[in-house]
Amino acid sequence: MPARHQGPTIGRRRLRAALRRAREAAELTQEYVVTQMDWSLSKLIRIESGSVSISTNDVKALLDLYGVRDQQQVQELVELARAARRRAWWSGYKDRVPAAYAAYIGLEAEASALQYFQPISFPGLLQTEEYARAVIPADGPHHVPAEEIEGRVQIRMARQHAVLDGADPPRIEVILDEAALRRMTGGRRILREQLRHVAKMCAAPHVSVRVLPFAAGSNTVLGPFVILHFADQADADVVYVESALVEEVIDRAGEVRSYQHVFDRLRAEALSTDESVAMLLDLARQLDEDIAG
Repeated sequence: MPARHQGPTIGRRRLRAALRRAREAAELTQEYVVTQMDWSLSKLIRIESGSVSISTNDVKALLDLYGVRDQQQVQELVELARAARRRAWWSGYKDRVPAAYAAYIGLEAEASALQYFQPISFPGLLQTEEYARAVIPADGPHHVPAEEIEGRVQIRMARQHAVLDGADPPRIEVILDEAALRRMTGGRRILREQLRHVAKMCAAPHVSVRVLPFAAGSNTVLGPFVILHFADQADADVVYVESALVEEVIDRAGEVRSYQHVFDRLRAEALSTDESVAMLLDLARQLDEDIAG
């Protein structure tokens, strides 16, 4: 398996940026390019947005049109095109999930660090199978039809295996609002096991969980988000945002910095990792007593 930061998603991101820069350096409009290549405008737009892959022959033809003659640069971009077309473990799921979520899965698989803020639930990579089944929405704007829920659960479990069980898993830093710990998702037994599961995962050196307690005061950050970092500095950080109305991957540098600032502020207001694990286990014990009583 290729290194985490050299997979198809990162390959496509690097390639799209390089091709766009080459076209702009040649001072060519998209309209001119598609006329010369006998393409539709939508095809070039999709290539430059990274939403589709491009063949190695098309890369060579574009670079020739853009006047790129450096053979080392041409070969590097051709190799990126090959990497972008490589099938990953999640490729078979792309047609079964929203486009933004599919893009996120690809980025997650190649990230070197993930920073989560979750105000109402636990992040997917840290969920038990029963909790994942209970938390998938059965109604609302992003509801999943009943016949698709089990498939979504299996995708989530596959994500965990692919990301967490490798030789070089990403660093995972999670901030949970206390509400996520107390929300009775799936009932007392499922929540109890979820709390214990997360506490156990905190023993791993690459996993850190902090709780933003109610005592910290009003929390104005209402929606969950994930900041994804990559090993190569050439690959810019991105943010995945999921709310009742939108799922979006954000790679605009100014917006990503804003989310990082929010995350850093929330971290400063949260409990320490040890205090957070103690809270997780204490709440699990309380649920034990409720179940026994």
